[in-house]
Amino acid sequence: MLSFKRLAILVLMAVLSVSAFAQSNSSEERSVEESYLQEAIEMMIIKEMSRGDSLDQKYVALEYIGDAIDRGNTGTEVRQALEFLSTEGTRTVAREGGRVVNNFPHVRRQAARYLGQINNEEAKDALIQILQSGEKETMVLMEAVKSLGEIGINKNGETVEQIAWIVSRVDNTNPDNLLALATVEAFEKIHKANGSISPNAIQLLMRISQGQYIKPVQERAKQAIANIRAGN
Repeated sequence: MLSFKRLAILVLMAVLSVSAFAQSNSSEERSVEESYLQEAIEMMIIKEMSRGDSLDQKYVALEYIGDAIDRGNTGTEVRQALEFLSTEGTRTVAREGGRVVNNFPHVRRQAARYLGQINNEEAKDALIQILQSGEKETMVLMEAVKSLGEIGINKNGETVEQIAWIVSRVDNTNPDNLLALATVEAFEKIHKANGSISPNAIQLLMRISQGQYIKPVQERAKQAIANIRAGN
């Protein structure tokens, strides 16, 4: 694992490389080379910081990932870093003296949010992996469900089935209003993206509308059922 000092040296070397290219190329070529090398520096930081030991390193990685996505960089390396961050502490566990030392739910939540912005099949699979990872933090599950709704992919009903399963699991212990609301809105978006949705989704919406949730969540579920039946 790279230390901050070693990473700083690598970044400095990369910056010097940018400068060298800038001195040896025309203005147009220099712009292309600088852009390429800048992205290479960014990906190096994302890779190393995402796999660092400390929480601060994770936040640095997420900050760079957010900037990359804002510029339209949703490539494989960005997605792979998010996949790692989204299940660190659940599927990828580090222990010291028998104690888990990499349980960072806020990091997993932000990674799930960014995966929704990547919006492709691989990101959808990574989000479903979060639901299957044994994640116990409902704020992470909620963000994964919201992102699945944003992506909207539901081949063979897989996405809806996974969401329904996780909501049922949480319901058995401690029903969560925010997770239920995220599910309602995700189902509406999935229906809109695909033109249809499985009967299981309707059944879950009916359960939410009649379950142990606050009245605004129940009413929102009833409205979603009406919207789906009307084809809206």
